Parts: sequence; C-alpha cells; structure tokens
Amino acid sequence: MNLTKADRTRIIKLIEILLPRMERKMRMREFTYTIKNAYGIHARPAGMLVKMACEFDSSIRLECGGKTADLKRIMAVMAMQVKCSQTVTVICDGPDQDLAVSKLEEFFKEKL
Repeated sequence: MNLTKADRTRIIKLIEILLPRMERKMRMREFTYTIKNAYGIHARPAGMLVKMACEFDSSIRLECGGKTADLKRIMAVMAMQVKCSQTVTVICDGPDQDLAVSKLEEFFKEKL
C-alpha cells in the first residue's frame, strides 16, 4: 500500500491525538458493584459517598443504566436514582486513584 505524504501526516496527527487518550484510559481504575441496600443510593449514603469522594484529587464518576454522574456532586448522584439490585461502575482517574478505588469499594461493600 502506497501512502501519500499527506496521508502519512494525517495518520501521524491522528495517532498523536488518540495515543494520550488511550494511555489515560488504560491508567484509569474502576470497579463494579451491585447495590444491596433495599433503598438504593438514598440521601444519607449519597451524602457520605460524596463527602468521601471529595477527599480525593482524582476525578471520580458513577455510571449506572447509561447515566453518568460526578461522584463529587450530591445532586448528580441523587438524580441517578440508583435502586437496589442495580449494578454501578465507579471510575477513578487521577493521582490518588488507587487509594480512591480501594476506599470507595470498601464503602460500597459496607454501606450499600
């Protein structure tokens, strides 16, 4: 296959754009958990969860049923209306992501 110089330049630019995104995604830490609390993520555990998430510098997201919320924003977490038996994914990305994942996973197991 013969590529023109313009094609090679486009490919290189595309790689330069995508590579950092792929590397970043590979560094992210996440876990999934099925909610066992009969009331789901209601006000009290949501508040405790947000308070804990705010202790970390990492970006922390909660995903469930096609929705995503910033775990550091109480209204976003409450708006997700996570119910018992739903499976959530917590995604952490940042300098203290390992610690954040371990602490948050422990919280989910104990409280939710």
